[in-house]
Amino acid sequence: QVQLVESGGGLVQPGGSLRLSCAASRSDFRLKTMGWYRQAPGNERELVASIGPNAVRTTYAESVKGRFTISRDNAKKMVYLQMNSLTPEDTAVYYCNYPIGGYVSWGQGTQVTVSS
Repeated sequence: QVQLVESGGGLVQPGGSLRLSCAASRSDFRLKTMGWYRQAPGNERELVASIGPNAVRTTYAESVKGRFTISRDNAKKMVYLQMNSLTPEDTAVYYCNYPIGGYVSWGQGTQVTVSS
């Protein structure tokens, strides 16, 4: 059963923007904190942003603060990551999952490549 589906990645020039989307299927989605993660080649997967169940509390990795914005739509069971001022260091496969209470199966992720 596919539980998380990420989309919206692509090739973008430095300084550009992308908006990632994550479609979830858990019935208790609205009660769960959601997170966006990324994994670059040779690196471990890292949490870049998280958002609480009611979207009041958000957290960001230092490397993306001020450039990325996480949001959610509980009615649609969707989480978004708006990424601005992208740099080549943001190149990675991006995933969503539940950072609190245990992960579910990872989706395929969406590739983001920042290059001129």
